[in-house]
Amino acid sequence: MTYYRGASLVSILVCAAFLATACNVATSASPNSPSPTAGAGPGAAGSGGTGPDEDGPAGPPPEPGSPPSSGPGLSGPPPVVGSGSAVLVGAGDIGWCGSPGMAQTARVVDAIQGSVFLAGDLAYMNGTLDDYRRCFDPDWGRFRSRWRPVPGNHEYTDGANGYFSYFGGAAGAGREGYYAFRAATWHVLMLNSEAPITRGTPQYAWVERELRDNRTRCTAAVWHKPFASSGPNGLNGQLRDMWELLHRNGAEVVISGHDHFYERFAPQDHDYRYTPAGIRQFIAGTGGASLYHPATRGPNTEAVVEAFGVLKLTLNPTNYEWEFIEASTGRAVDRGAEACH
Repeated sequence: MTYYRGASLVSILVCAAFLATACNVATSASPNSPSPTAGAGPGAAGSGGTGPDEDGPAGPPPEPGSPPSSGPGLSGPPPVVGSGSAVLVGAGDIGWCGSPGMAQTARVVDAIQGSVFLAGDLAYMNGTLDDYRRCFDPDWGRFRSRWRPVPGNHEYTDGANGYFSYFGGAAGAGREGYYAFRAATWHVLMLNSEAPITRGTPQYAWVERELRDNRTRCTAAVWHKPFASSGPNGLNGQLRDMWELLHRNGAEVVISGHDHFYERFAPQDHDYRYTPAGIRQFIAGTGGASLYHPATRGPNTEAVVEAFGVLKLTLNPTNYEWEFIEASTGRAVDRGAEACH
């Protein structure tokens, strides 16, 4: 795994003795120096991914004793529906009054056409309508015509009243906090990790119907809390059922926030096992809230960036490309590409 903080590459300090053999991180003081890789792992064949500012693949091998899972349950990939490409750009964890990160990340989004995903925790500290007006709207309100929000835990400090009042119909029908849209050939699910989401819940049943009735080659999902993370909030097992459902139906990508840094994972299944047929997760809790340090090494993590910035996904008919753009420099410090299943 490689780790990039601000304008320099530094070693990860949380790699204590019991993690030392798994940690292979950069120690150069210059962002232009090549980052080391973690050897031939998930990113070494086919993913096209590079770690922060590196020229080669990064990423750990699967954990010993964790064989690849069987992959999507559908026989053969669905057909490509539609044509053309689309761009998703955005972040979560944004509206922190007084943070310089909000204006910096908004300027990056200004320069990129496409739908703007908002991955929850958008107006600190309580998600009230006043918090939105004071701490989110001045910098990010100008993306109203193209934003796609999901709620986070801070929205529910206020019972999500401020969230639904501020976003109105853009937040989906009713107050469920989940909906879907088509981005060129891609089916994009905007889900609510703060509402019941396990098997047997209304949200799970709705996703089942969406996947059944809208089959297309490539699918992505956005929700706030990450399934896996190297951050202080750790793993979220309550998302296992949803991850399994998406994996079984061949989904490609999940975008989350919640931990305030950027992290990229190798494709994995609902048991945190690496598999090329799995789902790749990105954490982009980098929109403006105070940044976090990694606290551990998440399963199948490939790169961590501790800096304000935005994630840009280019969604093509049979593949996707990613870039994490550091806000203070405008440079893509992590990028790669992957074919759809």
